[in-house]
Amino acid sequence: MRSGSLVDDQGKLNNFAIEPQMYVAENAGMGFNDKAEKLNGRLAMIGFVSLLVLEAVTGHGIIGFLTSL
Repeated sequence: MRSGSLVDDQGKLNNFAIEPQMYVAENAGMGFNDKAEKLNGRLAMIGFVSLLVLEAVTGHGIIGFLTSL
């Protein structure tokens, strides 16, 4: 295990923390990626179609349906 204290080229003690090695993942699992955009689009389409079906069945929009409950 490496400790955080190192001696630099001038012989001074360096007590700063050692930074972890950085890497970039090729397949990002979160954030703005193609998978997230497709899921968001599909959920929006399902919501829009379900609102159209609700209006066709009840004869009211979403506001009218919620106020009649």
